[in-house]
Amino acid sequence: MSRLLSLYHRLPPPTRNLAASLRGYYLRSWRYGPETERLVEEALEREKWSREKWKAWQEERLAYVLHRAATQVPYYRQQWSERRRKGDRASWEVLENWPVLDKEPLRAHPRAFVADDCDIRRMFHEHTSGTTGKPLDLWWSRETVRAWYALFEARWRRWYDVSRHDRWAILGGQLVVPVTQTRPPFWVWNAALKQLYMSSYHLAPAHIPHYLDALKHYRVTYILGYTSALYELACAALEAKRSDLQIQVIIANAEPVYPYQREAIEQAFGCPLRETYGMAEIVAAAGECEQGTLHLWPEAGWIEVLNGETPVEPGVTGDIVSTGLFNTDMPLIRYRVGDRGALSAGANGCLCGRTLPVLSRLEGRSDDVLYTHDGRRIGRLDPVFKAQLPIREAQIIQETLDRVRVRYVPADGFSPADARLIVERLQQRMGDIEVILEATDAIPREPNGKFRAVICQLPPEERERIAKHG
Repeated sequence: MSRLLSLYHRLPPPTRNLAASLRGYYLRSWRYGPETERLVEEALEREKWSREKWKAWQEERLAYVLHRAATQVPYYRQQWSERRRKGDRASWEVLENWPVLDKEPLRAHPRAFVADDCDIRRMFHEHTSGTTGKPLDLWWSRETVRAWYALFEARWRRWYDVSRHDRWAILGGQLVVPVTQTRPPFWVWNAALKQLYMSSYHLAPAHIPHYLDALKHYRVTYILGYTSALYELACAALEAKRSDLQIQVIIANAEPVYPYQREAIEQAFGCPLRETYGMAEIVAAAGECEQGTLHLWPEAGWIEVLNGETPVEPGVTGDIVSTGLFNTDMPLIRYRVGDRGALSAGANGCLCGRTLPVLSRLEGRSDDVLYTHDGRRIGRLDPVFKAQLPIREAQIIQETLDRVRVRYVPADGFSPADARLIVERLQQRMGDIEVILEATDAIPREPNGKFRAVICQLPPEERERIAKHG
């Protein structure tokens, strides 16, 4: 993959656009089909179901998932067999009888979570490092992929009066151009998905005006991206007093939205910002409606909020644990997603008219932003650990502008070549910096039991100086 990326980076911009478009056609063939519009309409119709109807639907789906997992998924079948041999007669039909699943077993034995009647060679393979630096391998059937993207279309687009047929931009973590590149374009145009993929690694003050020009040139209707990157773009637009961008909605993902960020982004682009929540494991997702309510998608998963192993009351913050109801070919039962939040304490009901449950509070995904000499702020560095690196978890700490420390827990098979790859990927994103690798048995945790995947130790005054002057 590194060789392919290196080759891709040598291509002239028009050829990069072609390569991105070819990839886009492949993704489009997986994500959308003749059934897409029907699935979208059905999803929108379900938003008006009564609480009782949702409860009955979820309970029926949950019973199916638990039975399938216990009888046809190797990891769970072995788990229940061992319990039976030890005299445990607890019923697998009762969710509370299942242990909470952390990420490590899924990371270590991903294929053991795929049902016996599935052939992963015919499934879509998703590889993600997640939000805590833990690499994960996931598989979805074509049916699952299309149903999932129909939900996106309904609740991350139709709610905001846009669609997949509109031109859109994304600020993401793919290395669409070399990090050493200092002249535009800092993006590629994916014609198949009508997507302008903009690098989040090149948002230096001197570069951002080119980003704004590109949004206008490509007639972008809406933007999806990391909150921190959207905020950087908005601040530059405000400073430049740009008022010529016709953006209909800004959709923030992967990071929480703070009030000061929302204010700046909405002011800069003259449109609403909508917060979303989701993950590659597709066991939980949520979208913000026009009333500012973050609605959960009941089709995605059966949500519990726990303090350790103990359920907490609605309105109380705890670990989000979800049993996936969507991907029944790779079911995750009582999966601790790595975020903390709270369910609404009140009855489901919103002035928007939707009966979807409410996520009243969401914590986590608050990784620090790292800084470079030329004023760039680098967020969401989890792609550094993608492509099946043999590590269990990792943490990136910026100690100075020129030095970054990487703490990592190596897995079996970790080699010097893997170590060099981590250094190479960080330098691709941050420039010529010193990278110190520190192997450890465990990453230090925060008081809430999680660890921060990215930490910036630069003093506040230095961060402010860099942001202003580069």
